[in-house]
Amino acid sequence: MHHTYVLTLSCPDRPGIVHAVSGFLLENGGNIEEAAQYNDPDTGLFFMRVQFACSQLTHEDLRLRLKLFAEGFAMRWSLHPLAQPMRCVIFVSKEGHCLNDLLFRWKSGLLPLDIRAIISNHREFYQLAASYNVPFHHIPVTAATKPQAEARQLEIIQGEGAELVVLARYMQVLSNDLCKELAGRAINIHHSFLPSFKGAKPYYQAHDRGVKLIGATAHYVTADLDEGPIIEQDVARVDHTDTVEDLTALGRDTESQVLARAVKWHSEHRVLLNGHKTVVFK
Repeated sequence: MHHTYVLTLSCPDRPGIVHAVSGFLLENGGNIEEAAQYNDPDTGLFFMRVQFACSQLTHEDLRLRLKLFAEGFAMRWSLHPLAQPMRCVIFVSKEGHCLNDLLFRWKSGLLPLDIRAIISNHREFYQLAASYNVPFHHIPVTAATKPQAEARQLEIIQGEGAELVVLARYMQVLSNDLCKELAGRAINIHHSFLPSFKGAKPYYQAHDRGVKLIGATAHYVTADLDEGPIIEQDVARVDHTDTVEDLTALGRDTESQVLARAVKWHSEHRVLLNGHKTVVFK
């Protein structure tokens, strides 16, 4: 019986890396099914994602041999069984469009996730969570209780073995410590192409200024608010006939689609960090 894996790697660029990786997989009984690579001339780094089938070695044996192979190239790498869905915890506040969209796509078999829990600082979506048979944790957050609340959140994340945390319109700023703990495995969604309209009610501000484009950005969470490496973005055109309600509805649709694509690519191990940017092998 063969198993299919996804190997992702990055290392300083030099001639022969693709040849070496292909040769390594061939020597160890691997058959490449999909491959993509990119060398960044600005950073001098090489990135690669390879999907391959292998019947001769166990997962652990493959990891041990990869470790030795990677040392010669100073590689950062990861190996994942393709059939294993990514364990995920979703954070949400009072706006449920992104949560609802992710749950529906997951149950429809469109996202390779294992959604283990939903965490919220409000009670609004406990029935939605129950309808999908996902545990719902209500953890209120105030300035005074934030350290204890985040400790409880992290306890759930670790207890569920979550590899991914999705902030699906979670309207609390994570502490620097929690951002560091979740580095590279927490995705946030927010409105974009509205840089002048920070704070409350961005679509009201956008409507008041007569914008012609609204959009959304999905990015990794960092201590710098909404400044993390961008995974996906999209825009929608609007005009003078659109009301605030039209802009809000269109914005929510765009946010849901952008977040879903980012989560899908991340869970398929298609996103590699490149400093403050990303490489996305779609």
